[in-house]
Amino acid sequence: MKLVLTEDQEMIASTAIEFMNEKSQVSRFRALRDSDDEAGFSPSLWKEMAELGWVGMIFPEAHGGADMGLADLLTVLEAAGRNLAPEPFLSNVLLAGRTLMLAGTEKQQAEWLPRIGEGSAFLSLASQEADSRYDVHRVGATAVREGGGFRLDGEKIQVLDGGVADALIVSARTAGSGADVGGISLFLVPGDAEGLERTRQHRLDERGCALVKLAGVRVPESALIGAEGEAGAVLEDVIDGATIGLCAEMLGGMNRAFELSLDHLKQREQFGQVIGSFQALKHRAARVYIELELSRSVVMAAARALDGGDSKARELVSLAKARCSDAYVLVTDEAVQFFAGVGMTDEYDIGFYMKRARAAELSFGDAAFHRDRWARLRGY
Repeated sequence: MKLVLTEDQEMIASTAIEFMNEKSQVSRFRALRDSDDEAGFSPSLWKEMAELGWVGMIFPEAHGGADMGLADLLTVLEAAGRNLAPEPFLSNVLLAGRTLMLAGTEKQQAEWLPRIGEGSAFLSLASQEADSRYDVHRVGATAVREGGGFRLDGEKIQVLDGGVADALIVSARTAGSGADVGGISLFLVPGDAEGLERTRQHRLDERGCALVKLAGVRVPESALIGAEGEAGAVLEDVIDGATIGLCAEMLGGMNRAFELSLDHLKQREQFGQVIGSFQALKHRAARVYIELELSRSVVMAAARALDGGDSKARELVSLAKARCSDAYVLVTDEAVQFFAGVGMTDEYDIGFYMKRARAAELSFGDAAFHRDRWARLRGY
């Protein structure tokens, strides 16, 4: 397995970095936060990204996509993570869009994937629940057959960009209980469905999410995505793909935070010397660099394993998330220390990266969860 970018991927990465530096500086994210923007991202800029082919990159050519792999998309996500671009790659493409790719009917795919790919439709996956503790199979929401369709009841938390989604993909139990893998089904629920309540929320990193309540929401048989009761494996595949996408964002963020730190170390003077000349700070910076490079290698390995259907893909995803969760927190903690007191002020961008690191660490499973998952997958 080659852990280097191909020539095409290098070109995509270079274009994405140039685009983000020109049109999505951290100052834009700051302005979205300060204005309490309802969407939390820019639909017009999302449309531009779609026109560049990034949004539909992994979708089939038959539905307007480029039929490329996760490893290709990760180059764009890393560039987005560098500048904290809040556009909905995770929610709209890797969670909802990829769910339809893997399990949707031809009609569902034809209706939604082209629109997602062109940047005109927004979907979100509502799967996490209050007591699930990262277990995608621990589903308490229920779906009961009624009148030729289904009645959905339950509550979902941390639905990324769920407040502005045109429709939600909701996981619910049609059989089984607790954390049973069997008995989980997926349903496409319109955003304006009767009985659906969405409460807009903000996460620590100022990204948008929603609390979703379903009280007797009725959907037709055609809203079922995939086979009834067999969505457990699909959810795990989808979350793994989104996890490695998040890792790419984290990789971009930690690299940018390190660059900001190095610039500060080279410019800030204390006791008549540039602080970057102090041996203790050199050692700390070297440790951060090592963690960055280790993170990059395992993220690339996991992406290629997922694209290639490698039997060890799940292990590598958990290894990557555990590594990136620890590394991003370390990098931003050290960055704030390098900046000293001013690093904690809102005037400096480094605080945004620290908050993003904390939120990303807890998304799709923290380091402890993924170390435990890796051990179980390895048979320990």
